[in-house]
Amino acid sequence: MIVMKETATDEQVEAVVAKIERAGALAHRSRGARVTVIGAIGDVEQDVSVEGLGLEGQPGVDRVVPILKPYKLASAQITHGERTVLDIGGRKIGGENFALIAGPCTVESREQTLTTARVVRDAGATLLRGGAYKPRTSPYAFQGLGQEGLKLLAEAKAETGLPIVTELMDMRDLEPVLEVADVVQIGARNMQNYPLLAEVGRSGCPALLKRGLSSTLDELLMAAEYILKEGNPNVMLCERGIRTFETAYRFTLDLMAVPVLKELSHLPVIVDPSHAAGRRELVLPLSLAAAAVGADGIIVEVHPNPDEAICDGPQALRADDFAEYAAAVERATALAGKALSAA
Repeated sequence: MIVMKETATDEQVEAVVAKIERAGALAHRSRGARVTVIGAIGDVEQDVSVEGLGLEGQPGVDRVVPILKPYKLASAQITHGERTVLDIGGRKIGGENFALIAGPCTVESREQTLTTARVVRDAGATLLRGGAYKPRTSPYAFQGLGQEGLKLLAEAKAETGLPIVTELMDMRDLEPVLEVADVVQIGARNMQNYPLLAEVGRSGCPALLKRGLSSTLDELLMAAEYILKEGNPNVMLCERGIRTFETAYRFTLDLMAVPVLKELSHLPVIVDPSHAAGRRELVLPLSLAAAAVGADGIIVEVHPNPDEAICDGPQALRADDFAEYAAAVERATALAGKALSAA
């Protein structure tokens, strides 16, 4: 990590970048309010090292700090303590901004999708979530409407103005997903699908990366590195519960992961209480807890009639109750020193 002086000019920054790239390494610029930090990443397998470039004596350079973590671009060191703030369609995520991402688990019909989109918009949601492609444990379960579902999400976006978060499972679906998605979700089961992560990185589309069911935080951050390494800085990490010995609920929501991830990384951290709990009555208390421990947002499921939902009905919030839920979350967010991010 090369920390430039506050007085460093653009020409001096670009000269350092050029020197790094001539050595065959990657250069990642991060411009803060006062200083610019450049991440220099070599390749051990190709014997590309940045240690012998003599960058300490380069004009405009304040100091060179080695990053010992295996995840270089995701590390908190690279931004010199500054948090990454994403701008998704004018909605800020990270820093002092709290994102409320809400919508149906899966797109079932036009009426269900548009009704839910209007409800979450009116309650102040930041983004609309909805699954056109669904990973299911059983190959015989409903797998989503596919491209028809994407069309319905596009219609909901056009009507409500809400940016769209939707899951990508297969590289063959990347192009149609990118036509609709403002944020591509990488689900827990695909967290270590490295070719898929690299493709999302090359796309430049913001990504919501969910932690795997049994993955460590280091493994999550290394997965994020696959996206960041391709030149895409717009990554959100998502804690969605991990598999433990407990059977009273679906997964164990690891709230301790939130402050630890924010200690290790500069990336925004989102919490998914719906998938962790698997039960509607647990979603609100877990959402309030997520806000209290410093999460940058939550992603929850909402349905007009959860009892008739095709997928994950027991954990979906009722659309009629969502405004009250959103108000409670906003109060908790304010107590945590953040503001709900909406248009």
